[in-house]
Order: sequence, then structure tokens, then C-alpha cells
Amino acid sequence: MRDSATAAAAIALVVPLLALALWAVAARWPFPEVLPTTWGLAGWREVLAQGALPAAGRSTVLALGVALLATPAGALAGRALAGRQVPLARLVEGVLIAPVAVPPFAVVMGLNIVALRVGLPATAALVVVLVVAALPYTTWVMRSAYAGYDRGYEDAARSLGAGPGQVLWRVHLPLIAPALAAAAFLAFLVGWSDYVVTLVVGGGQLVTLPLLVASLSAASGNDAAVAAASLAAVAPPLVLLVMTGLLARGRGGER
Repeated sequence: MRDSATAAAAIALVVPLLALALWAVAARWPFPEVLPTTWGLAGWREVLAQGALPAAGRSTVLALGVALLATPAGALAGRALAGRQVPLARLVEGVLIAPVAVPPFAVVMGLNIVALRVGLPATAALVVVLVVAALPYTTWVMRSAYAGYDRGYEDAARSLGAGPGQVLWRVHLPLIAPALAAAAFLAFLVGWSDYVVTLVVGGGQLVTLPLLVASLSAASGNDAAVAAASLAAVAPPLVLLVMTGLLARGRGGER
């Protein structure tokens, strides 16, 4: 049953990507032909001419910034919630889940108004708002990890003479590494793939890959360019997803 579900998920993922890959190198693909009748790289040239490389750089920096801030914040919040160290825990949980439960546009507009009143620069405000959007994911991943965390390993290390730094780096972090990787991946995905927040808070001045894909999609007869830009936008998260899965499998094997 599990193998069948895995195979079905893989097919559901690969088939759309295969169609995108064909469109990205198709110069002409008329209906009802199964494959393109003419091949070419005009779509990729168009994407590069529209500034795909700078957009990819902005998306990478933005996503890394969100991951670097939201992952440790989510880890701290998740540990506190799992250890029941937070007063009014239910209220705190509700606040943390609000960016997911409330319509995104309402959250974005509210946070954007706060950022404008405070006087944050657009880029800094964008990172802050995206960190808020990523916190529910990183918090709940880390809360689940800490709910099953065995502090006995730390106690054993201390009894053998390990200091606080050694316990942190050689015991604590290796044990929660798979959860940290998963949380960082989700935070990176929020920063990388966001469109609404980047458009509203960035004011259209910060052009990322999702904004470029949307811009190309608005034009007609641009199928190859849209497919090429979409592949460029999908590739980094897929690579990170594979790396996260390998890390989790490796840590599971070590255990």
C-alpha cells in the first residue's frame, strides 16, 4: 500500500514537470500532436532576456533570509510549546496559526500597514512578513519533533562530563537535525514561492521568479517562456526536498 502511494505521488509530480520540460524546449507544438513538431530554446532566451537570473538571485536571498530567521524562531517556539512552558498556551497557539487560518490577503494588508507605520524599508518589511507567514509551519514541525524528544541523551552526556556547548552541538542538534531541515525547507519554500506578499509589500519593485512567471503568463503566445520560467522556479525547491529526504533517511539509519 505504501509503495503504491509513493508511486502515485511520484507520477503526479513527474507528469506535470515532464509537460513543462517539453514546452520549455518547444518552438512549435500544435494540437493534436503528442510531441512538439519543432524544437528550440527561444523560451529560455526570452526568460533570460526578461531578467531570470537577477530574479532567481533575489528569490534565493529572500528565501534564505526567511529560512534563517523562521527556523530558529520556530524551534524555540516549538520547544516551549512541547514542554508546556508557555502561559496561555492555547492563545499562543492560536496566534501562531493565525497566518494560515486567516485569509492571506487580510494578514498581508494588516502587517503591511504596521510595517509602513513603523517605517521599515520595503525589503526588510517583506522579510518580516514572510517570516510571520512561515512561523506556523516551522513551529508545528519543531513542536512535533520536541514532543518525541528524549532528554535522557542530554542527561547521559552531562553525566559523562559534557559541557553545555558540547551537549548542544554533539547531542541536541544532531538529534533534531531532520526536523530542523524540514522546518528550514518549509520556511525556504514560503520565501521562495510567495507571490502575494512580495507583490503587495514589495510594491512590485522587487521582482522575484514567481513575479516573473506571473508576468510572462499574462502575455499570450509565451508558452515556452512560461514553461522555462516555471521550471527554473520549481527546480531549487525540488533539489532541497530531495536533500531533506536524504538527510532524514540518513539520520533514521544512524538511529
